[in-house]
Amino acid sequence: MLAPSSPRKFAIFSVIAATALIALAIAFFMTYKAKTPMPEVNFTNLKGEKISTQSLRGKVVMVNFWATSCATCVAEMPKMIETYNKYNKQGLEFVAVAMSYDAPNYVINYAESRKLPFHVSLDPQGKLAQSFGDVKLTPTTYVIDKQGNILKRYVGEPSFSELHSLLEQALAV
Repeated sequence: MLAPSSPRKFAIFSVIAATALIALAIAFFMTYKAKTPMPEVNFTNLKGEKISTQSLRGKVVMVNFWATSCATCVAEMPKMIETYNKYNKQGLEFVAVAMSYDAPNYVINYAESRKLPFHVSLDPQGKLAQSFGDVKLTPTTYVIDKQGNILKRYVGEPSFSELHSLLEQALAV
Protein backbone atom coordinates (compact mmCIF):
# COMPACT_ATOMS: atom_id res chain seq x y z
CA MET A 1 0.00 0.00 0.00
CA LEU A 2 1.24 3.53 -0.86
CA ALA A 3 1.90 6.05 1.84
CA PRO A 4 -0.46 9.08 1.87
CA SER A 5 2.40 11.37 0.74
CA SER A 6 3.10 9.42 -2.49
CA PRO A 7 0.56 11.28 -4.70
CA ARG A 8 2.03 14.54 -3.46
CA LYS A 9 5.60 13.39 -4.24
CA PHE A 10 4.45 12.22 -7.66
CA ALA A 11 2.86 15.62 -8.34
CA ILE A 12 6.02 17.45 -7.27
CA PHE A 13 8.15 15.12 -9.41
CA SER A 14 5.81 15.69 -12.40
CA VAL A 15 6.08 19.47 -12.05
CA ILE A 16 9.89 19.29 -11.83
CA ALA A 17 10.09 16.95 -14.83
CA ALA A 18 7.75 19.14 -16.88
CA THR A 19 9.75 22.25 -15.97
CA ALA A 20 12.98 20.54 -17.01
CA LEU A 21 11.47 19.51 -20.37
CA ILE A 22 10.21 23.02 -21.00
CA ALA A 23 13.64 24.46 -20.15
CA LEU A 24 15.29 22.01 -22.58
CA ALA A 25 12.79 22.90 -25.31
CA ILE A 26 13.39 26.62 -24.80
CA ALA A 27 17.17 26.11 -24.87
CA PHE A 28 16.85 24.12 -28.11
CA PHE A 29 14.70 26.73 -29.84
CA MET A 30 16.89 29.59 -28.59
CA THR A 31 19.99 28.01 -30.14
CA TYR A 32 18.28 26.70 -33.28
CA LYS A 33 17.40 29.46 -35.66
CA ALA A 34 15.74 28.82 -38.97
CA LYS A 35 17.84 30.41 -41.65
CA THR A 36 16.17 33.26 -43.46
CA PRO A 37 17.69 33.83 -46.89
CA MET A 38 18.50 37.28 -48.13
CA PRO A 39 15.88 38.26 -50.72
CA GLU A 40 16.85 37.84 -54.36
CA VAL A 41 17.38 41.44 -55.45
CA ASN A 42 19.60 43.53 -57.65
CA PHE A 43 21.23 46.65 -56.31
CA THR A 44 22.46 49.35 -58.70
CA ASN A 45 25.24 51.45 -57.24
CA LEU A 46 25.80 55.13 -57.98
CA LYS A 47 28.24 54.21 -60.76
CA GLY A 48 25.46 52.28 -62.50
CA GLU A 49 26.96 48.86 -61.70
CA LYS A 50 24.48 46.07 -60.95
CA ILE A 51 25.13 43.94 -57.87
CA SER A 52 23.07 40.76 -57.73
CA THR A 53 22.38 38.66 -54.69
CA GLN A 54 24.18 35.81 -56.47
CA SER A 55 27.33 37.91 -56.94
CA LEU A 56 27.49 38.44 -53.16
CA ARG A 57 27.55 34.70 -52.32
CA GLY A 58 30.77 33.68 -50.62
CA LYS A 59 31.07 37.05 -48.89
CA VAL A 60 29.70 38.35 -45.62
CA VAL A 61 27.40 41.23 -46.53
CA MET A 62 26.00 44.20 -44.68
CA VAL A 63 22.96 45.91 -46.20
CA ASN A 64 22.28 49.23 -44.51
CA PHE A 65 19.03 51.12 -45.18
CA TRP A 66 19.63 54.78 -44.44
CA ALA A 67 18.70 58.35 -45.39
CA THR A 68 20.60 61.61 -45.50
CA SER A 69 17.79 63.15 -43.42
CA CYS A 70 18.21 60.54 -40.65
CA ALA A 71 20.36 61.94 -37.82
CA THR A 72 21.22 58.47 -36.47
CA CYS A 73 22.20 57.30 -39.96
CA VAL A 74 24.53 60.25 -40.44
CA ALA A 75 25.98 59.78 -36.93
CA GLU A 76 26.68 56.06 -37.46
CA MET A 77 28.11 56.40 -40.99
CA PRO A 78 31.74 57.09 -39.90
CA LYS A 79 31.60 53.89 -37.79
CA MET A 80 30.14 52.00 -40.77
CA ILE A 81 33.05 53.24 -42.88
CA GLU A 82 35.51 52.09 -40.20
CA THR A 83 33.79 48.70 -40.01
CA TYR A 84 33.92 48.29 -43.78
CA ASN A 85 37.59 49.32 -43.94
CA LYS A 86 38.45 46.95 -41.09
CA TYR A 87 36.79 43.84 -42.59
CA ASN A 88 36.65 44.41 -46.35
CA LYS A 89 39.95 42.65 -47.07
CA GLN A 90 38.63 39.63 -45.14
CA GLY A 91 35.58 39.35 -47.40
CA LEU A 92 33.02 41.87 -46.14
CA GLU A 93 30.85 43.55 -48.74
CA PHE A 94 28.65 46.51 -47.89
CA VAL A 95 25.67 48.06 -49.66
CA ALA A 96 24.17 51.28 -48.30
CA VAL A 97 20.63 51.60 -49.66
CA ALA A 98 19.18 55.12 -49.62
CA MET A 99 15.48 55.13 -48.83
CA SER A 100 12.94 56.02 -51.52
CA TYR A 101 12.16 59.41 -49.96
CA ASP A 102 15.81 60.48 -50.03
CA ALA A 103 16.55 62.88 -52.90
CA PRO A 104 19.09 61.27 -55.26
CA ASN A 105 21.17 64.46 -55.48
CA TYR A 106 21.46 64.51 -51.66
CA VAL A 107 22.59 60.88 -51.63
CA ILE A 108 25.14 61.44 -54.41
CA ASN A 109 26.48 64.58 -52.69
CA TYR A 110 26.73 62.78 -49.34
CA ALA A 111 28.46 59.72 -50.83
CA GLU A 112 30.96 61.83 -52.77
CA SER A 113 31.70 64.38 -50.04
CA ARG A 114 32.19 61.65 -47.39
CA LYS A 115 34.05 59.40 -49.84
CA LEU A 116 31.92 56.39 -48.93
CA PRO A 117 34.16 53.41 -49.81
CA PHE A 118 31.33 50.89 -50.31
CA HIS A 119 28.42 50.49 -52.71
CA VAL A 120 25.68 53.10 -52.38
CA SER A 121 22.38 52.27 -54.02
CA LEU A 122 19.23 54.28 -54.59
CA ASP A 123 15.81 52.72 -53.99
CA PRO A 124 13.50 55.19 -55.76
CA GLN A 125 10.42 52.96 -55.79
CA GLY A 126 11.12 51.39 -52.37
CA LYS A 127 11.31 47.88 -53.86
CA LEU A 128 14.55 46.99 -52.06
CA ALA A 129 13.18 48.11 -48.70
CA GLN A 130 10.00 46.14 -49.39
CA SER A 131 12.00 43.02 -50.32
CA PHE A 132 13.82 43.16 -46.98
CA GLY A 133 10.61 42.98 -44.95
CA ASP A 134 9.20 46.40 -45.78
CA VAL A 135 11.88 48.44 -44.02
CA LYS A 136 10.43 51.72 -42.76
CA LEU A 137 12.79 52.71 -39.94
CA THR A 138 16.30 53.98 -40.53
CA PRO A 139 18.92 52.96 -39.99
CA THR A 140 18.16 49.27 -40.45
CA THR A 141 21.14 47.03 -41.08
CA TYR A 142 21.21 43.38 -42.10
CA VAL A 143 24.22 41.11 -41.66
CA ILE A 144 24.22 38.24 -44.14
CA ASP A 145 26.47 35.17 -44.06
CA LYS A 146 28.51 33.71 -46.92
CA GLN A 147 25.65 31.40 -47.90
CA GLY A 148 23.24 34.33 -48.25
CA ASN A 149 21.34 33.85 -44.97
CA ILE A 150 20.40 36.76 -42.73
CA LEU A 151 22.28 36.44 -39.45
CA LYS A 152 21.00 39.57 -37.73
CA ARG A 153 18.90 42.66 -38.27
CA TYR A 154 19.73 45.84 -36.39
CA VAL A 155 17.12 48.58 -36.16
CA GLY A 156 18.84 51.76 -35.05
CA GLU A 157 22.56 52.14 -34.53
CA PRO A 158 24.10 48.77 -33.67
CA SER A 159 26.44 48.08 -30.81
CA PHE A 160 29.61 48.14 -32.88
CA SER A 161 31.51 45.82 -30.56
CA GLU A 162 28.69 43.25 -30.94
CA LEU A 163 28.55 43.86 -34.70
CA HIS A 164 32.31 43.39 -35.05
CA SER A 165 32.16 40.17 -33.05
CA LEU A 166 29.38 38.86 -35.31
CA LEU A 167 31.32 39.85 -38.44
CA GLU A 168 34.48 38.15 -37.18
CA GLN A 169 32.55 34.93 -36.51
CA ALA A 170 30.86 35.02 -39.92
CA LEU A 171 34.08 35.82 -41.78
CA ALA A 172 35.94 32.97 -40.00
CA VAL A 173 33.56 30.31 -41.34
